Amino acid sequence: MLFVKSVRPAAVTTAIIAAIAPKDLNINDPASVKGVAKTIAAGTMSYYSGTSEKFADLPAPHYWWQAGALMGTMLDYSHYTGDMAYDRQIATALLAQVGPDFDYMLPSHFGQEGNDDQAFWGFAVMAAAERNFPHPDTSIPSWLQLGTNLWNSLASRWNTTACGGGLLWQIFASNPNGLDYKNTVSNGGFFQISARLARATGNTTYLDWAEKVWDWTEAVGMIDADGNVHDGASASHNCTDTNPVTFSYSAAIYLYGAAVLADHTGDPKWAARTEKILQAARSFFGPFDNATDIMYEHACEQVNSCNQDMLSFKGYFSRFVYAASVFVPSIQSTIDELWHPTALAAAGACSGGNGGTQCGQKWYVGGFDGNTGLGQEMCALETVQGLLVGEAKKPLKGDEIKVVRTFADDAGTKIKRSAARYEVRR
Repeated sequence: MLFVKSVRPAAVTTAIIAAIAPKDLNINDPASVKGVAKTIAAGTMSYYSGTSEKFADLPAPHYWWQAGALMGTMLDYSHYTGDMAYDRQIATALLAQVGPDFDYMLPSHFGQEGNDDQAFWGFAVMAAAERNFPHPDTSIPSWLQLGTNLWNSLASRWNTTACGGGLLWQIFASNPNGLDYKNTVSNGGFFQISARLARATGNTTYLDWAEKVWDWTEAVGMIDADGNVHDGASASHNCTDTNPVTFSYSAAIYLYGAAVLADHTGDPKWAARTEKILQAARSFFGPFDNATDIMYEHACEQVNSCNQDMLSFKGYFSRFVYAASVFVPSIQSTIDELWHPTALAAAGACSGGNGGTQCGQKWYVGGFDGNTGLGQEMCALETVQGLLVGEAKKPLKGDEIKVVRTFADDAGTKIKRSAARYEVRR
């Protein structure tokens, strides 16, 4: 077990931010970015009925993994803007889903939990650890230990019966189709969490695994010579039938892991890999001549086939590319070129509904397209708030990582815990 010193935070006041209509975004004014992010964050959290005392599953047709993804988005909101209004809800959600073995293997969700689903909760937990996010429950291991436990769970399922290794998409027989498919989101999630744990702890085991997963992904052709990250391949075909479909978030998951390792190791190959994936990911921008350099999910947006999962992919794309720029500054020029016009387009698409702030899906149409939902809100929020990444503290590591037991705005308040809610084995 990792023992992390527990501390009380210095007095911090949550930021007071004036909400701004997204259509009025000024990307060169941090106050404007924060105000627009506040407005979109409120729209995002309107889909979540959980409170500071109780976690709530997202309404159908959303799956459990998207609740973890949502908490990752809101962790970014808190970190980038300084507005901690949602911190207790975030902490309650993350702690409520730890499962009996403190690894985010939750029996009540086994029917829909795959390796990629678990990884998305891992992204959020690692962000909490790297930011000393408040962890008010002394009966549950630290954020860093939870991330370690989750990693151990993923590592235990590395499968060498076909393809020379790799994680299968699914874990349980209740999802039989995914038991023959090794996908890049699952393996990329394992790679990224390995990279982040390597940096956070200095333990070479995690670095060795990160190298192993990257090398395996390249060897089977799921990352090609140009840096495209393909969706996956069948174990029954020994991964010789690569599915050429590409999604923005698959690329970003590997990209950020590579950027973390560029910082951790100092090896220029990781910065080069970060840059190569980002250059390949230019395919996710500029679908029309009159809307160039605007992000879109090219596998589904233009043919109106994006499912609930796909509707949120652009958000994770933005999340991880912005975060990567902290470790690989050479990609900033590409962010300026592509994400700045995209952020303006995304904000302009958040102009629907009675209040004129609901976010649409297609940012390249020049306004609100009438297609609303949680994924659309999360995509816009991550794409806007990530503009603030340069003002935020870098992810912590080593002795910088502490366990903070209280919230910044009320040092005496702690989340109440119930054994039933947290499903912790005694």
